[in-house]
Amino acid sequence: MDVSRRGFLKLSVGSALAGSLAVNLDAAKSYAATLPIRYAKETQTICPYCAVGCGMIVHSRNGKVINTEGDPDHPINEGTLCSKGASLYQVVNNPARLTKPRYRAPGSKEWKDVEWDWALDEIANRIKKTRDETFVSKNSKGQVVNRCDGIAHVGSAALDNEECYILQKWLRSLGLVYIEHQARI
Repeated sequence: MDVSRRGFLKLSVGSALAGSLAVNLDAAKSYAATLPIRYAKETQTICPYCAVGCGMIVHSRNGKVINTEGDPDHPINEGTLCSKGASLYQVVNNPARLTKPRYRAPGSKEWKDVEWDWALDEIANRIKKTRDETFVSKNSKGQVVNRCDGIAHVGSAALDNEECYILQKWLRSLGLVYIEHQARI
């Protein structure tokens, strides 16, 4: 066999590499069973922080949020999230998070926990009282206007189009004319 020095080096290095790079054909261990989102319910939603409207996927199990991530199929953020959106999981699962409404009476320095039914009834009563006191049925020219001048509303960027539509219908039914939205401000 006629092998040159260069050929001998190529052959010996190639043989050494082939021996060290042998392919292992054993079955690979699957780590899918250890993923925390396995068997979790996936819900697509909108990030509640700013007016951009980034899409999110929320994974939940037994009614508890276990993971949040950007939605790669969403046209706005294409799977990316800012630091606030990425930390939403920590906000939801924070033990210091308020879960009941709180009320501070006029002149009081203390906040107290109240029940949801009481808080919602109190809000409804105050809206009704203010609307009744400030409702204008005719303007100074005698024209019918049917509006409420005592209440204004600023919408939230955390609302989607459907929620904004329903909210607008309700606000207009109260006679509100001072209606704004955070996305326009």
